[in-house]
Amino acid sequence: LGCPLELTPHHLSASPTVTSEQIEHLHRRFKQLSRDQLTIRKENFDSIPDLEFNPIRGKIVHAFFDKRNLRQESEGLADEINFEDFLTIMSYFRPIEMNMDEEQLDRFRKEKLKFLFHMYDSDHDGKITLQEYRNVVEELLSGNPHLEKESARSIADGAMMEAASICVGQMGPDQVYEGITFEDFLKMWQGIDIETKMHVRFLTMETIAHCY
Repeated sequence: LGCPLELTPHHLSASPTVTSEQIEHLHRRFKQLSRDQLTIRKENFDSIPDLEFNPIRGKIVHAFFDKRNLRQESEGLADEINFEDFLTIMSYFRPIEMNMDEEQLDRFRKEKLKFLFHMYDSDHDGKITLQEYRNVVEELLSGNPHLEKESARSIADGAMMEAASICVGQMGPDQVYEGITFEDFLKMWQGIDIETKMHVRFLTMETIAHCY
């Protein structure tokens, strides 16, 4: 976000103090995006310039309506989200609290990675095939104008092979690897600072103000 976000909906477990200023800040964003309606629909994201050329635009938008991320159901997409739903999604992007203990930090990190896992797991089956993982990496790299397609493919291939080495390990000749589970996903992201890498810059006030 354009400024620090320390906000969690009341029904989440590790809830930091929420100020009225923080609520108002996000409510202004919600109203601008919804055009003063009570709910946001997928088409409201069509007017955000920063998303127009994002290579994984569809996955980002789906993440906002994914019922798993909304903590509603295990599969499916919501047709629209209200302000409380919006706060639930924004909670995945809040920064680390200085007073968090190790258990809270671990839960905090897993929440963020679960959100990211759901973006990869588009068919809601709880697994990501290695090829699906490779495709997402290549999609992400395709948005870099300084990277040639062949280079992007090569990097994506390397990412897939690295994922395979972490997740598959030593397999017997009769074993079939069905896909990356969330536990595998945690292994892949071990040691990577996910806490500072999840941003939603397209929701800054300045960006939305130019959507009309």
